[in-house]
Amino acid sequence: MSREETEQQARREAMPASDDLQKAQRFREAALPYLDDVYTLARYLLRDASDAEDAVQECYLRALKHFDSYRGPAMKPWLFAILRNVCNAEYARRAHSHIAIEDTPEVAEQTPIWQETEASPETEVLRSRDAGAVRKLIDALAEPFKETFVLREISNLSYREIAETVGAPVGTVMSRLARARAMLRAAWMAEEEHSK
Repeated sequence: MSREETEQQARREAMPASDDLQKAQRFREAALPYLDDVYTLARYLLRDASDAEDAVQECYLRALKHFDSYRGPAMKPWLFAILRNVCNAEYARRAHSHIAIEDTPEVAEQTPIWQETEASPETEVLRSRDAGAVRKLIDALAEPFKETFVLREISNLSYREIAETVGAPVGTVMSRLARARAMLRAAWMAEEEHSK
């Protein structure tokens, strides 16, 4: 489902009776600006574009359903926490059905459907090559390190927001981030040496 389709779905879901029109408008204004960020995290957690789109849609439906109970200071960490629950439920469902989670390289390299194209083909080739290499290195990280890295470096959450999202102390978040950065640095340097 494309970004436009997800936004349309959220708008349709957010169009109840006249009493809830203000709620729907507040939800759209508060949550839709983070759609790309939520998709990015889902993409890293699930490693599949189609599964990530489904998870994002489920996340936004749950967020809309529980929007009246939302009292947090920041919408983005709340959405990420919901998304984590959706993704964890998906992993549990797959484990019970004994379906292996496959990581197909061609799917892992796709860019989001709604990402705009670059002006020059040369720039796109260079960017794609570097982005693909970085994405592979991030995907190779163990789950808690990958999740912490994506939340901090890609989604720009604070240490405190990450701690609230993953349910871990701030010190643990800082430790995971430092280790993730060190592992990525070592892997990048090894990759550079190997390509020489």
